[in-house]
Amino acid sequence: MITWMQRHKKYLIITIWISTIAFVGAGFVGWGQYSYGDKAGAVAKVGSIEITMGELQKGYSRLYSQYNKMFQGNFDEEKAKSFGLQGQALKQLTDQALILNLAAAYDLEISDAELLKELMTQEFFFKDGSFDKEIYKQVISRNNLTINEYEKDLKKQLLIQKTLALLPVKTNSNESKIVDTLMSISDKINYKILDDSKINIELSDETLKPFWETKKQNFMTEVSYDIKYIKQEKANEMFEDSKIASYYADNKTHFKSEDGKILPLESAKEQVIAALNKKATKNKALRTYIAYKKGKLDSNVHVISANISASNNPFNHVTLEKISKLLPTAPYMKPVEVNGEYFTIELVKTVPATTKSYEDAKEALLPIYMTQTKKTKLVELAESSVKTFTGKETDFLTLQDASKLTDLSLSEANEFLNQLFSKEKKRSLIALSSGKIVLYNILEQKLLTNTNNKNNDLIVKIKSAMFNEGLIKNLQNKYNTEIFIEGL
Repeated sequence: MITWMQRHKKYLIITIWISTIAFVGAGFVGWGQYSYGDKAGAVAKVGSIEITMGELQKGYSRLYSQYNKMFQGNFDEEKAKSFGLQGQALKQLTDQALILNLAAAYDLEISDAELLKELMTQEFFFKDGSFDKEIYKQVISRNNLTINEYEKDLKKQLLIQKTLALLPVKTNSNESKIVDTLMSISDKINYKILDDSKINIELSDETLKPFWETKKQNFMTEVSYDIKYIKQEKANEMFEDSKIASYYADNKTHFKSEDGKILPLESAKEQVIAALNKKATKNKALRTYIAYKKGKLDSNVHVISANISASNNPFNHVTLEKISKLLPTAPYMKPVEVNGEYFTIELVKTVPATTKSYEDAKEALLPIYMTQTKKTKLVELAESSVKTFTGKETDFLTLQDASKLTDLSLSEANEFLNQLFSKEKKRSLIALSSGKIVLYNILEQKLLTNTNNKNNDLIVKIKSAMFNEGLIKNLQNKYNTEIFIEGL
């Protein structure tokens, strides 16, 4: 039995982890908090449920925040595009809408009592260990929401959870035994860790230039833009009290104190005047734009020439993207706001990217050459050592024993064990994503008798993922989905 499972565990383990990944990707847990204050038109319609642009923007922002945390703050719009983040956000929203259609078909609803019960568990509304109504109002207000908007969306979240809860997934004893058996397979191994810290690379133009020839298409100058722009001077006008009062009355919800309360006119007066001057500045910028476009610009207006690119951008990435879309036949851009100031921009010429020379590319080329060459030499060293190495001997290890491999980080140890229990070779090597290579030799195998009740949770997650995927496909056939936004 152990021999058979050792030979075939590659496929068994892969099946388990693919299913687990599918569950995580399904995204059913925590759905629903995505539709705060939506006023824009529909970007999609699923059955009888419309998805608004506001919902899509909120869903996109939530995903962007999650990815940014994963990338430790090094996530940007370019990466978001490459990941298809907007498409991911829309997919999540359409899947949610399918579940909501199903709920409507069975007349499922969330009562006020169920809503209140959920609110009483949300700790960000707590004060001194319990729900506080004033804190609730303040938090909602600070996030530019109304209580009605928040509770409407919370009801959606709870309705999705209630609908899925009507379709429970349970385990049986045979499934538990199978997973217990898989998780009890253990190997005693001899292993050795190799890294590139002791690999020396000789650097010279003779070795670097041939490498550059194979990579030079990846070393391009930036696309840049010759532009002319006008910076609008800020307005500093005197406004009559009646105009200040009128603007305040129309926009009082924009003027709030730190605790979320609307400021009285007397306290908000300076902010109102600043807002009126900002509006006046924008109007002046629009008039300047029209005059510039018509060739009737006042001779006193200062027009600045500049060359800008991604690394030399006095504006911001949104403005640069807009500039990149200007055409010789339509070179003028309406005033854009950057850090509270307005700019009118004309595209003079787009300067395309060109291949850098070897000397210009050398600095950026060097770390790439070092990394790839060290990696190659490390693989060569590992392959030449795998048959004869001697290393550290372990006790019997299972998939859950990553913490016992103390000379690897926990993530490295988990990665190593996952690969080890999918290998068919008794002696071989495993390359880790960190760049290290682990040589291993399986000395002995046996089946432990431990039983882990947590495996039941894993089975439920796997079966739930498979069921949820099938449910979504079934609902897609039942409810028509229309997408009104291009490119998704």
